Amino acid sequence: MHRIYHVSKTGSDRNPGTEAAPFLTIQRAADAAQAGDRVVVHGGVYREWVRPRNGGMSDSCRIVYEAAAGEHAVIKGSERVTGWSRVAGNVWKVSLDCGFFGDFNPYTHPVKGDWIVAPTDCEVHVGEVYLNGRSFYEAASLEEVMEPARRYASRLGTWGGRREEILRPEDTVYQWCCETEGDITTIYANFQGADPNEEETEINVRKACFFPERTGVNYITVRGFEMMHAATSWAPPTAMQEGLLGPNWARGWVIEDNDIHDSKCSGISIGKEGSTGENEFTKYHRKPGYQYQMEAVFRARNIGWARERVGSHVIRGNVIHDCGQNGIVGHLGCVFSEIYGNEIYNIAVKQEFYGHEIAGIKLHAAIDVQILHNYIHNCTLGTWLDWQAQGTRVSGNIYDGNNRDLMVEVTHGPYLVDNNIFTSPYAFDNAAQGGAYVHNLCCGFTNSYPVPDRATPYHLPHSTEVLGTAPTYGFDDRWYQNIFVGGEEEGRSYGTALYDGAPVSMEE
Repeated sequence: MHRIYHVSKTGSDRNPGTEAAPFLTIQRAADAAQAGDRVVVHGGVYREWVRPRNGGMSDSCRIVYEAAAGEHAVIKGSERVTGWSRVAGNVWKVSLDCGFFGDFNPYTHPVKGDWIVAPTDCEVHVGEVYLNGRSFYEAASLEEVMEPARRYASRLGTWGGRREEILRPEDTVYQWCCETEGDITTIYANFQGADPNEEETEINVRKACFFPERTGVNYITVRGFEMMHAATSWAPPTAMQEGLLGPNWARGWVIEDNDIHDSKCSGISIGKEGSTGENEFTKYHRKPGYQYQMEAVFRARNIGWARERVGSHVIRGNVIHDCGQNGIVGHLGCVFSEIYGNEIYNIAVKQEFYGHEIAGIKLHAAIDVQILHNYIHNCTLGTWLDWQAQGTRVSGNIYDGNNRDLMVEVTHGPYLVDNNIFTSPYAFDNAAQGGAYVHNLCCGFTNSYPVPDRATPYHLPHSTEVLGTAPTYGFDDRWYQNIFVGGEEEGRSYGTALYDGAPVSMEE
C-alpha cells in the first residue's frame, strides 16, 4: 500500500508523518519514503539538504516530492545569521565556529577545477552572503570591502564579459570577504547602511538543496518548490557535477514547476558522477584536459553508462535564474532527456568567476536530448552543446539578450536546430558538423570553424556505445528555409556567408 507522508513547519520528526501529525523535516520523510509513495510538503522555509535515500521502481512507480497545493514551500541551503558587529562605517563582521558548518565549510572551499579561467589574482569561495535575498559580490580583501566602488572601477571588464553591462557605476555595490584561522571563520560584509541584525541576512552553508549522496536513486519527481542558496562547486565535464538540485547519476527523474535560483555554480545537474574523473587535469597536469575528458567517456562506459542505467530525465516548467555557472548542466548523465517549457535567465552574469563551462544549458554527450520550447534570456551563453551532440534536437525555443545564443562544439551530429527565434546580436558559434538548421529566425551574426586537432567520439544511433572518434572538419551542415535579419557589421558574418567555398558536391 502506497503512503502519503506530510511535512509541516508545525510538525515533529517523532510523528508518523500523517496529515494530522506531520513530520518537521523533508529529510525525515525522505528516509521513510518507498517506491510509489508521495511526500507532501506544506508551506514554510525548510533549511536543509534533502538527500533521498530511496528511489522508485519505474516511471509509473516513483517517489513524488511536491509542495502542497496552493502553498509556498521553500528549501534553502542557507542559514540566517545574526550577531554581526560593526567594524567601521557600513562594514560589519561575524565570527562563526567551524562546527556551525558541519563537515563542509563553504568559506574554505574556492570555486576551482578544470577549465576555470578567472580570476587569477584571488579566490572566489562557494559561500555567499545575502541581504533580504540579494546576493553580494566576493571581494579579495577587507580593504576592497571597505571601498567597493574603487574596487569595481579597477576590475570592471577585465574578463571581457558582461559585467560592464550588468553593474553600472551608480549601482550600489554589496561585497563580502572571509578569513579562517583555526576553527573560526570570520565574514566581513559591506551592507551599505543596512543593519544585518535587523534585516534577513543569510549565508550559504550547504552543498545542495535536493541531491542524493549516492548514485542510482532512480525515478523521483520533484514538483512545485522554490529552492535557493546552495554552495555548489564548479561543474566541468571532468568532475562530479554538483547542482542545487539533481539526481546524481540516476535514471528517470522528473523535475517540474520549481523556482530554482542563487546556486553558486549550477542550478540543476543531470551530469557526471565522481568515479570517472575528478578534476584530474587541475590536480596533476599530466595530460591535456581534453584527454582526461575522453577518458571519462570510456570510464563511464565501463561502469554501465547506458539508457538502462542513467538519463531519461524530464525537466519542464521550471524557472531557473541567477546561478553563477549554469542553469542546467550535464555530461554523460543527461542522455535521452527532455528539457522543455522552462524559463532560464541571468546565468553567469555576475561574473565573479569565469571558465569554459558556462551557459543557461551546458550539455556534453546530449545523445537524443530534446531541448524544446524554452525561453532562455540574459545569459552569458544561452545553450552550449559540447561533444557528442548526436540525435539532439533544439526546437521552438526563444533566445534573447544573451552574449551568444547557441554554441555547438566538436560534435559530429546528426543534430537538428529548428523553429527557434534567435534575437541576440551574436547568434551562433558552430565548431561542429552534421547539423540541420531549419525554419529559424536568426537576428545576429554567426561564427563557424573546424577543429581538426581534437578527435571526439561518435556513437551507434540512439546509443551510448562508442563507434569511433574523428576530428571536426566543419561546414558539413544543412540550412533550410531560415530567415536572417540584419548583417552589415564589418568583420562579422551573417546568414550563410561562412559557408562560401565549402564543399558543394559529394566528391568534395
